[in-house]
Amino acid sequence: MDFLIKVGQLLLSLSILIVLHEMGHFLPAKWFKTRVEKFYLFFDAPPFNSLWKKTKGETEYGIGWLPLGGYVKISGMVDESMDTEFKNQPPQPWEFRSKPAWQRLIIMLGGVTVNFILGFFIFAMILWTCGRDYLPSTELKQYGTAFDSILIQQGFQNGDVITKIGDQPFERFETVTFLEKVVLGNERNVTVLRDGQEQTVRISDDIARKVTDRGVPKSALLAPRFPFFVGSTAPASPAEKAGLLAEDQIIRFNSKPTEFYDQFVIEAQSNKGKPVEIGIIRNSDTLNVSLTMTDEGTIGVYAKNMNKLLHFEKEEFSLLKAIPEGYKDGVNFLGSQISAFGKMFSGQISANKNLGSFISIGNMFPKASEFSWEAFWHLTATLSLVLAFMNLLPIPGLDGGYVMFLIWEVVTGRKVSDSFLEKAVTVGFFLLIGLMVYALGLDLWRHLFSRFF
Repeated sequence: MDFLIKVGQLLLSLSILIVLHEMGHFLPAKWFKTRVEKFYLFFDAPPFNSLWKKTKGETEYGIGWLPLGGYVKISGMVDESMDTEFKNQPPQPWEFRSKPAWQRLIIMLGGVTVNFILGFFIFAMILWTCGRDYLPSTELKQYGTAFDSILIQQGFQNGDVITKIGDQPFERFETVTFLEKVVLGNERNVTVLRDGQEQTVRISDDIARKVTDRGVPKSALLAPRFPFFVGSTAPASPAEKAGLLAEDQIIRFNSKPTEFYDQFVIEAQSNKGKPVEIGIIRNSDTLNVSLTMTDEGTIGVYAKNMNKLLHFEKEEFSLLKAIPEGYKDGVNFLGSQISAFGKMFSGQISANKNLGSFISIGNMFPKASEFSWEAFWHLTATLSLVLAFMNLLPIPGLDGGYVMFLIWEVVTGRKVSDSFLEKAVTVGFFLLIGLMVYALGLDLWRHLFSRFF
């Protein structure tokens, strides 16, 4: 069920983004009286071609079977379809090649423009309708913060409370802020409150590589500490068989105190498949229960939501306030992505360990038990901005490749020949296919085969 829910979310999100992206090309083309032969969601490649198609006017609308993108086929344009028969005919007034360079540039920029606007718009609408939940850093003074082992090696200690990143107060506990400023940014000094005293932790310059090489999820890098109360137990799980009940507080693992959830997880992962003794508090009684850990290092317990243990605040936004704030969120996200790409190309982040295909994208969506429309739309907004950014890269076959040649034409007054464009698009197309296959191979290795080696 989780797999189907994730696939369904991915297809819905991609369908929205692809259709709107292609509309960004389609509408300017029609405004400039350029013939559009096809408008497709997904690719109608052999052997199955179209799942559905209908011709209206001069355009064939359809849905292909291969969900790797979509396209509009514009008359008189060299594109990835490799259909260049038009080169043997005199230019026609409705063809792309017959239009002024500025019109062709607008047509090619239409898709990424829509995706940029859509990403900013969705961020704004999320803020307007849902607000922004946040955890004041003062709330962490009771239990502190749990850090991944990578950050502990940097000098953090579980229980620390971050008070400043560089010279900026860390007033809201937001993992994304830590990632942007420390992991992907250049800030290296973090001030923490430890045992009532402020101390400075100096972060190493290779922190980005260390975090990304390990593939540490954002939510696991650092998180608020909270006591481990049982929310519910999974059917037929070791916890249910041992008689654990909702509201039981787990305080000990074998003879080791595990007051907090993160402490229990560490012990559980070190005792996969082993019989253990769990100490709990039920009402006012302290009890011990025996059970056998699963091979994955779990006992089948869903922890009580930390929102019920820590006091979260909500910031509300009017529509007028949400629009600029949503734009700001989008710009900050793009900045972090550009920084990550920069570190990848400079070798500070391993490309092999961070490239991913649609499998990685699908895994970003929440599973069935955690599904929310807010999470779905937030991911759709981020994907829209990523799609816009990637499409602007100056690679023939992407929108950015065409834009690069058109800007050259506008600046120099010299049009790039169709023959050269055909060769460039062919090379770019195979480069993109190669990159997609490579990313898919990395994902298959991570999710299917790495466990056997």
